[in-house]
Amino acid sequence: MRYWREPRDRLGRRLSLWRWVSRTIWRSSVTLPSDDDFDLEGDTLHEECGVFGILGHSDASTLTALGLHALQHRGQEAAGIVSFDGRQFYQEKRMGLVGDHYTDPALLAKLPGTMSIGHTRYSTTGEVALRNVQPLFAELEAGGIAIAHNGNFTNGLTLRKQIIATGAICQSTSDTEVVLHLIARSRHSSTTDRFIDAIRQMEGGYAMLALTRTKLIAARDPVGIRPLVMGELDGKPIFCSETCALDIIGAKYIRDVENGEVIICEIQPDGSISIEERKQARKAPERPCLFEYVYFARPDSMVSGRSVYKARKHAGMNLAKEAPVEADVVVPVPDGGTPAAIGYAQQSGIPFELGIIRNHYVGRTFIEPTQQIRAFGVRLKHSANRAEIAGKRVVLIDDSIVRGTTSVKIVQMIRDAGATEVHIRVASPMIFHSDYYGIDTPDPDKLLANQYHDLESMCRFIGADSLAFLSIDGLYEAVGGEKRNNAAPQFTDHYFTGDYPTLLTDLNGRSNNDPKQVSLLKEAG
Repeated sequence: MRYWREPRDRLGRRLSLWRWVSRTIWRSSVTLPSDDDFDLEGDTLHEECGVFGILGHSDASTLTALGLHALQHRGQEAAGIVSFDGRQFYQEKRMGLVGDHYTDPALLAKLPGTMSIGHTRYSTTGEVALRNVQPLFAELEAGGIAIAHNGNFTNGLTLRKQIIATGAICQSTSDTEVVLHLIARSRHSSTTDRFIDAIRQMEGGYAMLALTRTKLIAARDPVGIRPLVMGELDGKPIFCSETCALDIIGAKYIRDVENGEVIICEIQPDGSISIEERKQARKAPERPCLFEYVYFARPDSMVSGRSVYKARKHAGMNLAKEAPVEADVVVPVPDGGTPAAIGYAQQSGIPFELGIIRNHYVGRTFIEPTQQIRAFGVRLKHSANRAEIAGKRVVLIDDSIVRGTTSVKIVQMIRDAGATEVHIRVASPMIFHSDYYGIDTPDPDKLLANQYHDLESMCRFIGADSLAFLSIDGLYEAVGGEKRNNAAPQFTDHYFTGDYPTLLTDLNGRSNNDPKQVSLLKEAG
């Protein structure tokens, strides 16, 4: 017996029509945002910050600038460097990218000395203003000190209120300034002991560097949420947020700074450098941030001894095992989804292609806040590679989905390029909770996972044919090689699970009467 079958082209048209009708029915049951709601910059987990410091090297400031260039992905709003030449401190702060300013030899000449620290900034606490650009510097009884840190203090506002109530004057809205005040108020005699006394009062996640007249001090939070590594160049100690900053200057990786550890490097009178390590008496288990592996760290970096690239690739492989789909091509959402897409393609056997091309030369300031230009937002940064998409069933691999508005635009762009099906696979779990350790996340009610009660509703909103996220165990296995230990989690994963590893003093102690504005001063810009 023979079954009648329509010609392939006619059948294809009927299937395409049916998919279009189905999507229209599905999407009519959800409320789609207007163009004004498609804030593409708000639909991402923004960068944190990056720190770099070196002691005793004749090219300290130049090497710091190069290190910050390698850490540019961690913060693109501003950058700053402080140096010391044995007589006085020098400081240069600039809004914008490292390469826009610190490639100028004349500028670097203003930062003499053999010791310096630097910082790339994305604001999670404090407004976008020059006064908040780190390193922050203060004159103390024992001399000057400059501080730079990556992360966020979960009791910073509480301590800020306390010190202001006792007569302190705050010049910035950055939580880093609180540390300077605590150092100044400490009753200890040495700068090192004052610094340690100050940070022991801080809660949250941080990787911090301090520069004095003779010392470079590095500290990491007790849980080890934020990364910090130690390196060496020409026998001189270096500390930075990621190993990629060591690679760019040809420095040797020594080890990670342990959670809760403080390392003091000091230039001695004879020119030698001493290194002292101070560790917590009761060390807590390390819980590095999972999003360093999912999104933040550069793929060529090592975080807590693990390759970021391999972790992302293994996440894609696990995603292919958990959420297989029949398709013709695997396409990454660049650049974050690329390693996971490679892993998904290798595990599934579906060909990998660059179906989306990213324009790396579009800055945030290029997109004007008008409805007409905003509608082009995705296409300004991403273009569909029609030759690899038209007529194919596409698996789109992304590293994470925050609000989902960018996903809506990208799915539509892929369909406009001729894809017959679009299946989204996300190489991390759903995000349900906000972060308070240095990641700028939207309010919980704006997260996609909290706006829709099930996966099917999310898929309808995005307009895809199917949607799946990597499980928390799948991500844990990709990064650490084993499933999540629910009794004692190996990583910081609160954005997925709600399991915050530290106290949230500012959040839990806040009342409805507390002012939302930290400072009365607004810088003209």
